[in-house]
Amino acid sequence: MTAPLVHNTLTELATFQVGEALCGMEINHIQEIILLPEFTRVPQAPTDVLGILNLRGQIVTVIDLARRMGLGTTVPTDQARVIIVNTAGGKAGILVHRISDVVSVHLKEAEPAPANLRGIQGRYLTGVCKQEKELIGLLHLNRVFGHEEGNEPKD
Repeated sequence: MTAPLVHNTLTELATFQVGEALCGMEINHIQEIILLPEFTRVPQAPTDVLGILNLRGQIVTVIDLARRMGLGTTVPTDQARVIIVNTAGGKAGILVHRISDVVSVHLKEAEPAPANLRGIQGRYLTGVCKQEKELIGLLHLNRVFGHEEGNEPKD
């Protein structure tokens, strides 16, 4: 069970579409957002691992976030992007359907993640925030990448 979020200040979330779901993460977890790059496939890697890429001398693993979360496969389109993030295991890339907006939220008002939000298994979310008429699933990056311990990314 995830500890409740206790941030008392306004936090900026970068939001993005993963299948039909709107997800978000604190912008301080994001290094950059890039167009779909060429990457090298990794033999015998799980099906959600698209491959690796060389990002200015650093090897970065890229995953299809929709596939990881059980929401089908992300079809590469002009709107698809790879978000380079900092996780407990280092830098990684997540392919998303499209980038949405940066929104300001009070994380102290976040609610626990439901067991299932538009097909996403709740284990990948730390909670949900209500934004106008939408719910934003707060992505738990370390769980997405299998780093259960530690909530803070590496710099």
